[in-house]
Amino acid sequence: MKIMVFQERGSGEKKIAGIRHYTPGEFELEIFSIDAALPPLIDEPGDHLPEEIEADLVLGFLRHPDLVAELFARCRAAGIPLVASARKYPAADLVATPPI
Repeated sequence: MKIMVFQERGSGEKKIAGIRHYTPGEFELEIFSIDAALPPLIDEPGDHLPEEIEADLVLGFLRHPDLVAELFARCRAAGIPLVASARKYPAADLVATPPI
């Protein structure tokens, strides 16, 4: 199973370390990190994310609401389940659990 983790300025490092520690070799992890300082408003959030997301599951630890909305939309369009940190985002209505 391939898990793609999106993090902003190290926000998912503890979770990534936990996955590696407790499930060594069970998952293929791909980490996408955004370490640059970001403006309050991002006009083109897609420019900060990979063009394609190829994973069985996405873990989202992004903090910027524009990036979160874009990640939600891309995962939904691709039918990839997304587990994101618990926050209230205006884009949350874009999220739906894919059919099993």
